[in-house]
Amino acid sequence: MPTHTDPFASPFAGFESFFDALANPRHGSGGAPLDVYRRGEDVWVHVDLPGVAADSIDIDVERNVLTVTAERKWMPVEGDQVYRSERKQGTFRRQLHLGQGLDTESIEADYHDGVLTLRVPVAEKAKPRKITVNTSTVPAVSDRTPETVSVEEAASAE
Repeated sequence: MPTHTDPFASPFAGFESFFDALANPRHGSGGAPLDVYRRGEDVWVHVDLPGVAADSIDIDVERNVLTVTAERKWMPVEGDQVYRSERKQGTFRRQLHLGQGLDTESIEADYHDGVLTLRVPVAEKAKPRKITVNTSTVPAVSDRTPETVSVEEAASAE
């Protein structure tokens, strides 16, 4: 059954299952956990990247797809006796499909205490706005009775 999705209701509508699959280890290497929400005129994205050096974080936007890539690496030095190694190492990658109502040219990023924070402004065209109703001297359609329609109007309607 087809469904209708309002593109302005949620700029990330329809991708919840996609994110769940990325975060679930049974579906691949997983990804960094994230939160996405709208506050006022901005959409905020927080991505947990503990132990990642800021210079290893790469953020790209192409065709409304935001891609965050980062790398965490730790290698034991010669002579270390590793008893347990559970922390994931390697490259982490998350992708978000941004809605048309977001301004991808003005994304800002900040990295602090292992959390990458992205601010994505809502585009001007997607912001709510008031439409002014003008008044006119032309009679409304509901005001026009058959007696008020001219012969020329009737002929042009045929």
